[in-house]
Order: sequence, then structure tokens, then C-alpha cells
Amino acid sequence: MPHTNPISRRLVSRRAVLRSASTGFGYLALAGLAAEQARRESRAATTGAITPPHITPRAKRVVFLYMRGGPCQMETFDYKPRLQADNGKPSPGAKNAKLLGSQWKFHQYGASGQWVSDLFPHTARHADELCVLKAVTTDHTNHPEASDQLHTGSFQFERPSLGSWVVYGLGSENENLPGFVSLKPPVQWGGARYYGCAFLPPAYQGLPIGTMTEAMTKAKLANTVHPSLDRAAQRRQLDLLAATNREFAAREGDVGGAIDGVIRSYESAFRMQTELPHLLDVQQGETAATLARYGIGNSATDDFGRQCLTARRLLEAGVRFVELTHDNWDHHAGVAANMPLRSRQVDRPIAALLEDLKRRGLLEDTLVVWGGEFGRTPDDPTNDGRGHNKDGFTMWLAGGGSRSGTSHGTTDEHGFRAVDGAVHMHDLHATILHLLGLDHEKLTYRYGGRDFRLTDVHGRVVREILA
Repeated sequence: MPHTNPISRRLVSRRAVLRSASTGFGYLALAGLAAEQARRESRAATTGAITPPHITPRAKRVVFLYMRGGPCQMETFDYKPRLQADNGKPSPGAKNAKLLGSQWKFHQYGASGQWVSDLFPHTARHADELCVLKAVTTDHTNHPEASDQLHTGSFQFERPSLGSWVVYGLGSENENLPGFVSLKPPVQWGGARYYGCAFLPPAYQGLPIGTMTEAMTKAKLANTVHPSLDRAAQRRQLDLLAATNREFAAREGDVGGAIDGVIRSYESAFRMQTELPHLLDVQQGETAATLARYGIGNSATDDFGRQCLTARRLLEAGVRFVELTHDNWDHHAGVAANMPLRSRQVDRPIAALLEDLKRRGLLEDTLVVWGGEFGRTPDDPTNDGRGHNKDGFTMWLAGGGSRSGTSHGTTDEHGFRAVDGAVHMHDLHATILHLLGLDHEKLTYRYGGRDFRLTDVHGRVVREILA
């Protein structure tokens, strides 16, 4: 049975009404996102879910830490002593290449004894919270295709993003906020696909804030302040527009409640103008000690620290899915210089986010996902660099019902490919949905005469990594 809601069919006509109405009220750019809130209000929802979850949820929300470019697993969380021993020997995986051992030491941390490299000393303190997947696989070695699959389950066709599927399945927990926010999304490769909703109703598209190429301090929410009207005047304008729309509906009829939906959308967008900008200003309501923990004010960690702290504020306020982006982990050369730089930029902020979520009682039902579109090869095809590796790489989960203090799966002794406990990208998606209470085979949407789902016809729940 498709996972649908009783009002979803109305959204097609509602989109047309929104387009025509927005010309007279165009500054409310958030109206499309607010359609989800109108739908919730119309059925007097209290939980934000479209229907009850398929299974008992362990997580309520997700934060995805996207390391764009493919971080190297044997320099971060997958210790390979044999690779170290064979450093400089001819590579069995590529001609004219030599094996390249990690230039950084690994140590075991916590009661679980998780191996973490010296590049992540702050994250290592939370080793007992991590569920490290060491044999993740995907289907393509090119960045655009692999990134599309990471975000949408497909590298061949345009499909809804993971965040859009989650909000479609669960709704939002705060009527004043969107269900899905993407902080500093990339403008290259798939770009808008990473937060797009494809053929799902537009209410489920993510809200992009900033772009990957600009500093987080410049990432503002556009069109939240009217250029000439104060809030009281906007309120009067909204009331006039609502009265006009109701008069038209009474005279011509309101097929499917579309006009009422538009009125409610504008009301929700009006409320968003107040709450979202406040949440994006991390200087409001945070102590100096908290800012310091996230590395805000430090040139190396300030930008990603602001992303992580903003994510915590959004999650705490009821946003269902938040994605962060960090660039650039595509190290075909310059591993010695680039890996310490990139790791230093994210390590302290990630540790602060995990600590903050745990301190506030949110980690238990917040699923944290870390990783990139693929990993790197254990050999050196250039000089001090690594190639793309889709056949066995590392991602990790924390909280949200994942099994903490666990390593799952292994690659071969050098790290070329998965040999045990492989987790395909479809399996990872199925498991994320499962932890949220959604059955990936039942979460479907009918489009073009067939039922679509995030995992297509693939995917299994990796029950070994469930708490």
C-alpha cells in the first residue's frame, strides 16, 4: 500500500493557486514550505506524522554531516596495520601505483576500544557513542553520481532526497518551521537534488540556507523582512488577502480546499519569519562556553562549528532533518597537508555536537550520520594522494537507536573492498528509515503509474547495528 496522506492529491491544485497568489504577496518566499504546515493544521495534527509510523521508532530526527568529496577511511576510522607494514610496496589494485600507509597513528578509545586516528582526537572521546560502518559500498566512482545516490538512492534519475522522504513520512514537529533544512548545500554536482523533492509534493523540499562556497556567517534566510512594511502592516495585508480569498472561495467554490490551504500557508510563512532567523543567529541564547566548545571564534573551526550549533538549535526546535556540508575531502594529492586541515575543521565541532545532544537528552532519539559519497583507495596513483573507492569505505552513526560502541563490517587487509558485513547505500537508507519508524518497502509514492520508494527494489535493514 502506498504511504500517502488524505490531502496529498490536493497539493497539485494548491501549487497552481500559490503561484498566482504569490505575485501579490511575493515576499513570503517561505510559502511553499509552509504548505506542509497548512496540511497539518487542517487535520489538527499533534505529532506531525502523516500516519502512525510503520514500526516503533527509535529516532525522531536526523542530522547528516556530509563530508563532500570522499574522506579517506584508512586515515580516519579504519585502522589497517597490514597497509602500514606494506607502505611503499607495489599495489595489487593498480599498475604503477604503490601502497600508501596512513601517515597518522591510531589508538583505541573508550570501553569499546574503537580505533580512531590522531586526526580526530575530540571525536575519539565519544568513541563509545559511535557505530562505525567499515564496509559501506555504493555503485559509482564519480562524485556527481555517487553523491546523487548518497542523497537520493539513485544516480540515474532525479529522485526525492532522503530528507524529503523522511519529512514525507513523518512531517515536522514545529508548525512554525520547515521539516527539512540544508545548511550550505553544494552548488556543483547534484546541487539542488540533495535537498529536492522531485515528484513528491513541494511541501517536502528542504529549505537551503546559504551555499557551500560562502561562509556560514553570510548564510542568511532571504525574504524574511518586507522592504517597506512593518510586522503590523504585514498582518493587515495578510488579513486583507485572506478575506479576499475567502470571498472568492465562497463565490466560486473551493475545490479540494486549495484556497483555504493557501491562506494557511501564508499564515505559516508569516510565523516562520520570526522563528527561523532567531535560530540561525547562534549568538542569541548561547553561552560563551558553548560557543567555544563548538570552536566558534577559531579560524579553523568557526564555519563548521556554526553549522553544528545551528543544527542543534534547529533539531531542538523541532526540525526533522538537518544536513550540513563540509568541503573538500577529494585528496588525489596533498594528503599530508590536506587531511590534517580538513579534520581539524570538523573534529571539535562534531565532538561538541555529540556532547551537546547527549547533555540535553537529544542524542537518544537523534540519529547522527557522518560520511561522504565514497572513500579512498589504499594506494597512491599520483604522489601523496588517493583515488576513489566505492567498494569499501567508512561511515558512522551515533544515537537514534544505533548500536553504540560498535564496529560493523570489514574490508580486506589493505582496504580495497568489503569482505564481510557489507552495507550498500540502499541498506543504509533502509536502516535510517527503520530507525525513524518507517518501513522502506511501505514508504512509497505513486507517480507516473507506479509506486516509487527511496530504496527502489533494493535494500535491507542492517539489524546488526540496531541497539
